[in-house]
Amino acid sequence: MSEPIKKTTSPKNNQLLACLPPAEWKILEPHLEWVEMPLGKILCEAGCTLSHVYFPSTAVVSILYVMENGASAEIAVVGNEGVFGISLFMGGESTTSRAVVQSAGEGYRLKAHILMDQFERSVPLMHLLLRYTQALMSQMSQTAVCNRHHNMDQQLCRWLLLSLDRLRGNELMMTQELIANMLGVRREGVTEGAIKLQKAGLIRYSRGRITVLDRIGLEARSCECYAVVKNEYDRLLPQQEGV
Repeated sequence: MSEPIKKTTSPKNNQLLACLPPAEWKILEPHLEWVEMPLGKILCEAGCTLSHVYFPSTAVVSILYVMENGASAEIAVVGNEGVFGISLFMGGESTTSRAVVQSAGEGYRLKAHILMDQFERSVPLMHLLLRYTQALMSQMSQTAVCNRHHNMDQQLCRWLLLSLDRLRGNELMMTQELIANMLGVRREGVTEGAIKLQKAGLIRYSRGRITVLDRIGLEARSCECYAVVKNEYDRLLPQQEGV
């Protein structure tokens, strides 16, 4: 068993929390609870009522849609740019998707009723969360288009880049089986794609560890979907104190 990680981040390592105006930060900060987010931890199953929202600081969370036969595909990733639990302030207390930690790390959680109370009282917080929701929905839409119209290599590049943007450093701990589950493809397709990227000198893959060696080359090999999603996040969510 791996040893539990130690707290190394503050809530403001999450970019949404860092964007809170001082008044909203003063109210929410005492209620933010640090949590370890180990690889594979399920934060929420489809149909379950959300008791908390999660603000990752170094972890990355995958949002998956699960079919009746158990097959699944990733529809979005959430990292230090955002929050998991948007269904709370979009009019529902549950979600149709599963949330699972795809890259281990840390995060902060907040009780659902506390966020909702402040969401209804604070216009700046409401606007910030709604802008984030628009960005997340753009990611979901672009992912659907990408999975339908682009080849496995392009999808893998997009997925690697989106995950990398939400991590510190240039490494991801991820098995090919898990990547295949995220992308909704066969493991053999991921293996072939990873070998191609490694031969091109873009990544190094060994024992579940992916190291990105040439990010610019990876972006050039990806489809336009990555840039569309990144530009939308940059447009809607300024990375600075205040909103």
